[in-house]
Amino acid sequence: MTPDRQDKDTPSPLGNLKDALGGYLSASGHSLVGKAGERIGGLTDRLTASADGNGDGNGNGNGGSKGGGSSKSGAGSVKATHIMEVVDIGVPLRTVYDQWTQLQEFSDFTKGVRSVNSEDEVTSNWNVKVGPSSRSWKATVLEQVPDERIVWTSEGAKGSTRGVITFHELAPRLTRVVVVVEYYPAGFFEKTGNLWRAQGRRLRLDLKHFARHVTLTDEEEIEGWRGEIRDGEVVRTHEEAMEEEAADDRDDDDYEDDEDDEDDDYEDDRRARRRR
Repeated sequence: MTPDRQDKDTPSPLGNLKDALGGYLSASGHSLVGKAGERIGGLTDRLTASADGNGDGNGNGNGGSKGGGSSKSGAGSVKATHIMEVVDIGVPLRTVYDQWTQLQEFSDFTKGVRSVNSEDEVTSNWNVKVGPSSRSWKATVLEQVPDERIVWTSEGAKGSTRGVITFHELAPRLTRVVVVVEYYPAGFFEKTGNLWRAQGRRLRLDLKHFARHVTLTDEEEIEGWRGEIRDGEVVRTHEEAMEEEAADDRDDDDYEDDEDDEDDDYEDDRRARRRR
């Protein structure tokens, strides 16, 4: 009896083969989705780690940058856009970091930032334009370590973000800046804008404007905010940090003076021995 003429209630060998193949493909699909989720979940760590190497991977090492992709957030069906931008700036590390802490100046040299108002050392209010869309949000710094990294979150009517910016000294006058952002849009236009990676383009352009501003501004002695934040709390104020630096400088000067005195004593002893 051919498979076409078998009784409908009796499974045919061909039907069994189709069912088995369908089950295999379904299991394989779930496996691939799981692996994709693991890759997306580790995106931030891998992208940030690549900054200390040659910049190969998902970022450029020549001062260029590449945007990230998007994935489903764990909280629901909202797609999160992952953005990574890298830029190398021919300025010392401390100067780059101190310039970045001058948030109120961002509107002077970027295209997207309209205004930034700091409430305190931890929170600030931003007004930004992306294409035809304007948005405002409140940013909260979770961690800030001078010359190393800043970790923040933001909440606004049109979306929320989680991000980190890290600073890496490649040479005495060459600094790499890496920005990694996870953006959760809210509203029809914002979700549609994700398809065109508008947020990534805006961040890329403004990061280039920042690099140009720092490079052309001859203010290496600018005093940035040198405090430290942990878990959203200021654990060391700017004034405390500056006092510690001044104390360290005095200790270094005293140590050098002691070494100079020892050298002078040695020369005096040597001259005295020669006269004998």
